[in-house]
Amino acid sequence: MAEQNNKGKDQDLNKLQMVRREKLADLQAAGNDPFVITKYDVQQHSADVKEMYTAHEAELLAGRQTPSVEDLEEAEKREVLNNDYNERRAIMDASPINVSIAGRMMFKRVMGKASFCNIQDLKGNIQVYVARDQIGEESYADFKKSDIGDIYGVKGYAFRTKTGEISIHAEEITLLSKSLQILPEKFHGLTDTDMRYRQRYVDLIMNQDSKEVFIKRSQILKEIRNFLAGRDFMEVETPMLVSNAGGAAARPFETHYNALNEDVKLRISLELYLKRLIVGGLERVYEIGRVFRNEGVDTRHNPEFTLMELYQAYTDYYGMMELTESMFRYLAEKVCGSTKISYNGIEIDFGKPFERLTMVDAIKKYTGVDFDQVADDAEAKKIADEHHVEYEERHKKGDIVNLFFEEFCEEKLIQPTFIMDHPIEISPLTKKKPSDPTKVERFELFINTWEMCNAYSELNDPIDQRERFAAQDANAAAGDDEAEHTDEDFLNALEIGMPPTGGIGYGIDRLVMLLTDSQAIRDVLLFPTMKSEGGSDSDSVSETAGDNNGFFTPNEKIDFSKVDIEPLFADEVDFETFSRSDFRAVKVKECSAVPKSKKLLQFTLDDGTGTDRTILSGIHAFYEPEELVGKTLIAITNLPPRKMMGIDSCGMLLSAIHEEEGEEKLHLLMVDNHIPAGAKLY
Repeated sequence: MAEQNNKGKDQDLNKLQMVRREKLADLQAAGNDPFVITKYDVQQHSADVKEMYTAHEAELLAGRQTPSVEDLEEAEKREVLNNDYNERRAIMDASPINVSIAGRMMFKRVMGKASFCNIQDLKGNIQVYVARDQIGEESYADFKKSDIGDIYGVKGYAFRTKTGEISIHAEEITLLSKSLQILPEKFHGLTDTDMRYRQRYVDLIMNQDSKEVFIKRSQILKEIRNFLAGRDFMEVETPMLVSNAGGAAARPFETHYNALNEDVKLRISLELYLKRLIVGGLERVYEIGRVFRNEGVDTRHNPEFTLMELYQAYTDYYGMMELTESMFRYLAEKVCGSTKISYNGIEIDFGKPFERLTMVDAIKKYTGVDFDQVADDAEAKKIADEHHVEYEERHKKGDIVNLFFEEFCEEKLIQPTFIMDHPIEISPLTKKKPSDPTKVERFELFINTWEMCNAYSELNDPIDQRERFAAQDANAAAGDDEAEHTDEDFLNALEIGMPPTGGIGYGIDRLVMLLTDSQAIRDVLLFPTMKSEGGSDSDSVSETAGDNNGFFTPNEKIDFSKVDIEPLFADEVDFETFSRSDFRAVKVKECSAVPKSKKLLQFTLDDGTGTDRTILSGIHAFYEPEELVGKTLIAITNLPPRKMMGIDSCGMLLSAIHEEEGEEKLHLLMVDNHIPAGAKLY
């Protein structure tokens, strides 16, 4: 039945689209082709018209009182108020404000010889009164055939209706573009999240809040540049295609430069080229640009994102702290109008001095463990085992300090907090603290549990830097695909001589999320990374998560000849034991990669109880998080909670596993989305 209904809707849409094309053909046949128009004289936006009229009205009607109708009968009230309106209107019309606007028609109401429509532009929307006697019979006849979504130019004068709405009395209307597609229904707007991201242009038309986010994003970037210009920083541009992608721990994208016949990488950081400019004598430089990291997608991460890095000669990480605190306070005031903002209902105060804690002190504050008293790697690993903190065999004490911080401290950092003095093992490009060479002069700013920026007293000793690069090369050889590699040209620059320098990197997208109260990084990216619609014909394992997932592929068209499955269990289980397992349909509300884990995905699930359920599953090798949001899966919901990376996993998602040519294959069990959350399986 649902399939028949959808088919009927598609047929109705096709008919409406055909009608619109016929209307366009009629206009073109009559010599009124809107697509031959190349420009229109736009003199105001809708908000400008309203502001101009309000100011003009206050001037012309200054001192005029609204008549009292308190003791009058209804008919007398209407007459008095109508006369007052006509008098006011006559005064205003005698000194009209002539306007010329353009925008998309979002509403139309035809009433015989006169009609109303609503025109939406960059700054809002405004009602337009269209009368046949004013614009002419032919133009009015064409207007009556117009469709929602058409783009019009309107010339006329502003007035206020009897209901008090500032409007435009059209004297001339011009169809500038014919809309051949059907916009989403007005009152529900565009609510399909996936479609909002794929067709951002429709989202911007239908959702004013979405448009405001991107207007504010532009303002944030403008104010960042204004702030840095006030401190004599110079904006520069550096290469995106590089032979050695360094400056961060991340896996790069790789491509091929045909003209040079060389394999190159997309940059993962801006750091190393900006430091070369400090060597060259440009004492204060910054860049705002796209960087690319071949990683997962979740609510806070996108493979390509906007990063700002800046470097200032002759200062250290304390100088970077002062700059950061001042800039964040400045941005809150300029963009949000106050040093206090709200994110997800929580007040965040930029007006107070930001708290400063060393990483070791933060761990001590929230766990009681003092790593300054831990002697060596072995003792650190023992403490990690006691606190159920997972680590790799190659990890040293400094790595475990970082894992402890991520496990127990990050979630506590809501108000702006500088975390300082990181272990040297996780900071290969940073200066050691003179008072403690096991730590470096580095800080991260945390707000709302998020890392907002990362800053250093930059390492300028080329001998020390070469040794640290060598350690990173060793990590890469041991299998760390996020390790950096020796950059000989950068070392050559350091050998020429780099002054003491403070440096910092800011994630612009996360900053925009914070200042616009946006819940996901895709909400602040105009065109976020999305899996291609319709999937592909490749052998990619992630294809199984898409809509083209085999449900409608006949078995005889799938090659199972190279498949190996695990033998069936010989042992039987009694029915009573089996029946105590609670199998339920669950819907994926959110899915994200677990930090510092290459295997785990964290699912936030609707299990029908009204309380979100968290389940972790080690399937990241087979699925990216974004592919699974909105899917309906099967879970066992009455298993005891099990800690994984410090997170309670409450249940288990069911998957089908087999081997194919010696390689493990996995498919999550996905079912029809018509099955409600919490439906029990028998």
